[in-house]
Amino acid sequence: MALQCGIVGLPNVGKSTLFNCLSNAKAQAANFPFCTIEPNVGVITVPDERLIKLAEIDNPKKVIPTTIEIVDIAGLVKGASKGEGLGNKFLGNIRETDAIIHVLRCFENDNITHVDGTIDPVRDKEIIDTELQLKDLETVESRISKVQKQAATGDKNAKRLFDILSRYREALMQGRSARTVQLDKEDRKLTYDLHLLTEKPVLYLCNVDEKSAVGGNEHTRAVAEAIEGEGAQMLIVAAATEADIAELESYEERQMFLEEIGLEESGVSRLIKAAYRLLNLETYFTTGPDETRAWTYTKGTKAPQAAGIIHTDFERGFIRAEVIKYDDYVSLGSEAACREAGKIGIEGKEYVVCDGDIMHFRFNV
Repeated sequence: MALQCGIVGLPNVGKSTLFNCLSNAKAQAANFPFCTIEPNVGVITVPDERLIKLAEIDNPKKVIPTTIEIVDIAGLVKGASKGEGLGNKFLGNIRETDAIIHVLRCFENDNITHVDGTIDPVRDKEIIDTELQLKDLETVESRISKVQKQAATGDKNAKRLFDILSRYREALMQGRSARTVQLDKEDRKLTYDLHLLTEKPVLYLCNVDEKSAVGGNEHTRAVAEAIEGEGAQMLIVAAATEADIAELESYEERQMFLEEIGLEESGVSRLIKAAYRLLNLETYFTTGPDETRAWTYTKGTKAPQAAGIIHTDFERGFIRAEVIKYDDYVSLGSEAACREAGKIGIEGKEYVVCDGDIMHFRFNV
């Protein structure tokens, strides 16, 4: 499941510093391997303490974490929707991602020039929002011109799509992103192929200086107020500090540094976890003497489809799932102990997998 988060933002806001911190994440903890697919695309594992705990219990030959892809997208400038700068390439790269990490500069530093001369993250946010909204408006209006005639003939699906597109157009013309338009599942099926940029889930990452890493500052508070009601998440990270942490020799030194500035967990770790949640992903586990492994699935997935993530035969011949809750497995210490205590649930095709479930699938093909 190669799902991608794209890192976007104006020039000189800290996107590349952040991307480089992610690439150095392997130096911050043993369970953070990273590899580069292309110059601006990396695969990084999602830190999960549960996987480590299960591996400690079962002592398997292999431990396999789950991963996501992070894409460092070129800095956008005003006018990108009309092709300014790397506009078309930038917008095309965003279209290919599943979610957006929008980096906002929330620190003062006279040595790093801001493209607009002053530090104002809310203004910066609005610049990129406007460019994405203009591109989406172009997409929506193009589709409306095709659907309008079909809707006029009485085609029910075309009429329904026309109504949805009209709602999108109204929101975009008011300067609101497409994600603010509430749609049910059936409506979303009709608009899926639009791939609207402003419908993608977004995490606003406030890049701050070290002293603001814990409590934020006036800039982060302004961002929090600006995104209220948008259905977006926000995270505060000091990217330059994260880069310093990555250069320390040992895990103990890095943890000591974090404690000194009042953090329990690195910003990189928090970012990776937030990106995973942003993509609406959860994790189930399989574990035993040969392998302890984390499997990524979309929240709401039922047991047969979860089994199909391991192998299509598992879904095709699904009989049942044997499920142990993570807390039970850890407290009792083995599958055998869970079985003896009656803590293994036998679930059928309608079972919705829960985050942290330990699964064993029975199938026949």
